[in-house]
Amino acid sequence: MTVSLTTDGAVARLTLERPESLNALNRAVAAELEEALGRLEQSQEASVVILSGRGRAFCAGNDIAEMPALSPDEARAVSERWAAIVERFARLPQVTIAAVHGYALGGGLMLAIAQDLRIAEASARFGLPEVTLGFNPSYGIGRLLDILGGAHARDLLLTGRMVEAAEAHRMGLVTRVVPDGTLEAAAAGMAAEIARHPRGGLAASKTIVADIRAGRPAAESQAYAAALREDEAAKARIAAFIARGKPGGA
Repeated sequence: MTVSLTTDGAVARLTLERPESLNALNRAVAAELEEALGRLEQSQEASVVILSGRGRAFCAGNDIAEMPALSPDEARAVSERWAAIVERFARLPQVTIAAVHGYALGGGLMLAIAQDLRIAEASARFGLPEVTLGFNPSYGIGRLLDILGGAHARDLLLTGRMVEAAEAHRMGLVTRVVPDGTLEAAAAGMAAEIARHPRGGLAASKTIVADIRAGRPAAESQAYAAALREDEAAKARIAAFIARGKPGGA
């Protein structure tokens, strides 16, 4: 097993399980992530997913040991497969949180930025070292530009340097930084806070973001209206809010 998926109430935990290789991404991981994503896409229970890595790192990137044997066509297929996986993460109906410790490098960093939120231990390190080996992380660059803007993205892409969590936070790469040893509790607390909100509203917000990124801003009002029309929990909360007689927005 290279990936595990467990659910506790509204919070699912998706864990990379290759600690001996710093959770490097290979074809076995890809296959098991695809299966786990299929289960999450169908889940009516989970509203938040925490993605983490077992052992000393979140994910050290693509497994270099697999690369020399790949033909150009095979290498292209691998890249396209991982691009599809990170896009599926971004389009999950659940809010996703990357809980990062140790290293998030190359494909591991691209996996982290595919999540809605990123929380990191102070000692975590982030980077795109592919340029030092003569290639690039061909999937996820567009999303990196969305999150960081051109200057910071080019810094990581062209220098290959690693940045500490504090600098990653200043760049906007990381949502929150927490002291070492507190990551699991902090991620669980963030997930529990989010999971208290109606699931339909969370999913609609994610859809709006994905549609804007895809150049479909007109879909915003449709997603908002659908959330109000279809989510019974949202309708109940709105009714309770009105009954309390509070003015203005929530």
